[in-house]
Amino acid sequence: MRVLGIDTSLRSTGIAVVERDGSRLRAISYETLNVPAKAPHTACFRRLCRGLDDMLDACDVQEVSIEGAFFFKNAKTALILGEVRGAAIATCAKRDLPVFEYAPRRVKQAVVGHGNADKKQVRQMIMQLLGLSEEPQEDAADALALAVCHIQSRSGHAALAPKSI
Repeated sequence: MRVLGIDTSLRSTGIAVVERDGSRLRAISYETLNVPAKAPHTACFRRLCRGLDDMLDACDVQEVSIEGAFFFKNAKTALILGEVRGAAIATCAKRDLPVFEYAPRRVKQAVVGHGNADKKQVRQMIMQLLGLSEEPQEDAADALALAVCHIQSRSGHAALAPKSI
């Protein structure tokens, strides 16, 4: 099974494909999609959708995992992130790919073993789990962690399996 993980933000989004072969996990592809700070939102959406399309064309992905929405003090930030998530979900939906969302604490729990892990701990554990020799960028590491979390969630008891959004 191959899973695409998506860690969204407006100016940089991590995307990654992880494959499970038996009990072995392997990173197929991962990158951070960056957009200049002064670029209009439409340019950000275009870069995100093209990057996702390119990765989906290159990899045989069966399912997608994305970080669930969480609370923001700034309503404008929450709105923008919701738009970015919507663009990512729509890009996957047009290919009939099921999309699953995970809370940040659940991803940390699945990868590190506790929900209070910091980003550095998550990156280090992702490197170990996937046998990476170089540390991925922060957003790409988060996308890898989302894919690993989903794979681990799918391999458990069927009654506890996540439902697509």
